[in-house]
Formats: sequence, structure tokens, C-alpha cells
Amino acid sequence: MEKPHRMAQVYGYIVCLVSVITFIICLANIIPAIIDRGDPMHAGSMYGMQNSPSLASFENYKMDVMKSMNKEGDGTQSFIPDDQTLRAMYEAAKDERIQNVLHSSNRTIMVSGIILVVSVLLFITHWIWLRRLAKQLISN
Repeated sequence: MEKPHRMAQVYGYIVCLVSVITFIICLANIIPAIIDRGDPMHAGSMYGMQNSPSLASFENYKMDVMKSMNKEGDGTQSFIPDDQTLRAMYEAAKDERIQNVLHSSNRTIMVSGIILVVSVLLFITHWIWLRRLAKQLISN
């Protein structure tokens, strides 16, 4: 009769262990997402394109666009938009980056938050069940 209780205990402790590990992993995903959400322009490079012009300032953006349009060794003069058009392009690129970072961080917070809640619920229910099981073993 002890064997089924022993397997139940092993199962319960494994579920609790997996729940704790899942909790830690989800917390490690939520924390950077919250930080990125607070300052989307300086979020990690995982949200931005590596070869895109710098969005640190309009002047940096303008220089990067001009460099990409006037490639050395090409010999041809490319059309360079005026400052008003470049400013509009800069604002659009900046807004797109902010929206991408906010969407990605919101998704990470939502998904990891749901998994975190499920892991806490699994831990609590299995821990309570294990305590009741231990009391049953002691009383028998």
C-alpha cells in the first residue's frame, strides 16, 4: 500500500520543482521586458534591425542615410531628400521602433505572466496535496 503513496509523492515533488524552475525562467523574461517597455528607444538590439540607420538623434539618422545613399566607389550621385523629408522619415522610423519594442515587450509580459501564474497555481495545489498526503501517511 505504501508504493502508490511513494509514487504520488515523487510526482508531486517533481511538479513543484518544475513549477519553481518555470517561475524563475518567466521572471527572467518579464524583468527585461518591463525595463524595455519603460525606455523603448534604448531597448536591447533584439527589437531593432542591425543595418538600419541610427535613431539616436536626427543628425545621426541624417548622416547614416546620406552615407547609405552616397556609396564610395559607386561614382553616381544619388538623390538625397531635403531636411523636412528626412525629418519625417526619422520620426516615422522612430515611431515604428517604439511600437515594435512596446508590442514585443507587452507580448513577453503577457505570455510569461500567464505561465508564471499557472506555475504558481500548480505549485500551490501540489504542495497542499503533498501536505495532505503526508498527513494521511502519518495517521495510517
